[in-house]
Amino acid sequence: MKNLLKYLFVTVKGICMGAADVIPGVSGGTIAFMTGIYEELVGSINSINGTTVKLLFTGKFGQFWRHINGNFLFSLIAGILISILSLAKLMQYLLDYQPVQTWAFFFGLIVASSIFILRGIKAWKFKDFVMLVFGIVLGVVVCTLSPTETPDGLWFILICGAIAICAMILPGISGSFILLVLGKYKYMMDIIADIVSGKGNLMDFVTVIVFVIGAAAGIIAFSKFLHWLLKHYHRETLLVMAGFIIGSLVKVWPWSNMSTVVMSQYPELMAAGREGGLAPEIVEQYSSMVDMHIGGAVLFALLGLALVVGIEMASSLIARHRGQKDTEEA
Repeated sequence: MKNLLKYLFVTVKGICMGAADVIPGVSGGTIAFMTGIYEELVGSINSINGTTVKLLFTGKFGQFWRHINGNFLFSLIAGILISILSLAKLMQYLLDYQPVQTWAFFFGLIVASSIFILRGIKAWKFKDFVMLVFGIVLGVVVCTLSPTETPDGLWFILICGAIAICAMILPGISGSFILLVLGKYKYMMDIIADIVSGKGNLMDFVTVIVFVIGAAAGIIAFSKFLHWLLKHYHRETLLVMAGFIIGSLVKVWPWSNMSTVVMSQYPELMAAGREGGLAPEIVEQYSSMVDMHIGGAVLFALLGLALVVGIEMASSLIARHRGQKDTEEA
């Protein structure tokens, strides 16, 4: 009964992580740290190695399950999946019918995330500014030179899964934000929402399975490297990451895609827009008639910023409390 309650709480923490991972700019890794499971999560992931594979393929399933801390991982992943499946439909609706406010909220989240990353950098040196500028330029280049519509092929979905999952386990870096940069955030949210609502087809299920396979491969292959990078080049890595996030804000600007703004206010154009995108002349014709929702955008950007500030403050308080508790016990 005690173990059941313990893993039920882990599932609840997974639900919180999943909710964070659905929102660009909020890191599931930060939520894991706040809820006290980050070290166990990283340790469980790092336990997946050659020994794990050997135990699995020699039929020693009990030892395999204990080696990877299976009860913990299963409970956590179940919570994450529950949250993602529950929120996907909502995100689909918001991106279709409230794009300006939604992107403004994301904009505020991401601005706040980059600020908190930079706050951890003390005693700035010239090379620090160079690394930050490099990250900003890299972010701008990736977001402006990459095509608006990235490939929908399964090979690209596999890559997206592998890259996004690595960001999801790092405090301060959002996996959904990585999907946003790769142009597959709305695409994946739409597919998951269709599956949840019963509208999904076989290809939708295949796409999700491929994404999950990519995520599994990515977390095993890259998580150790990313943690090694943060351990040996922590300052440089954070600076480049923060710069990349700042540069990538060009992709999250609420009015960067006027086509979605037009379709949200003229639903009769949505079907045509989803098939091949609205023609530039149609976008230009309707742009002068749409409500830009500037006031709402400012409000939601501030709400996004406030959410990250609240999460970071809570995280700091929890870390301070743990430090005091450890000191008292020592």
